[in-house]
Amino acid sequence: MDEQQHHEELIKGITEQMKPVLEQSQQAIYIYLDDAHKVCNQKFADLFGYTSPQEWAETEAPLADVVEEDQQAVIKAYRKASEKMAASTVELRAKNVKTRKIVKTSVIMAPVGHAGHVFVTHYFSKI
Repeated sequence: MDEQQHHEELIKGITEQMKPVLEQSQQAIYIYLDDAHKVCNQKFADLFGYTSPQEWAETEAPLADVVEEDQQAVIKAYRKASEKMAASTVELRAKNVKTRKIVKTSVIMAPVGHAGHVFVTHYFSKI
């Protein structure tokens, strides 16, 4: 199995593991392994103007299309979660890809392990 296939299996596995959370949470959520291997819930898709979680999953760089000036804060929080295994909260302004309206959010980024790999979970709340 090559790395691409392995990552596909990993994202399928964590999606299944986190299914109750993704489906039942009141928050918009996405789980990230890398730019090509990520999953979100419908609340996330709705918040940022995507038709479906699948449409968002096919984007090349998650958040790059909706976050502009807060990009560095997002990267810093992501690195803290993925490298230091520490959760953090970031407030950011993002835009809905369809309406172009700004959405003020608070996002909790936290590391989660699955099958020996570290994923970063993102929990968004409107503020």
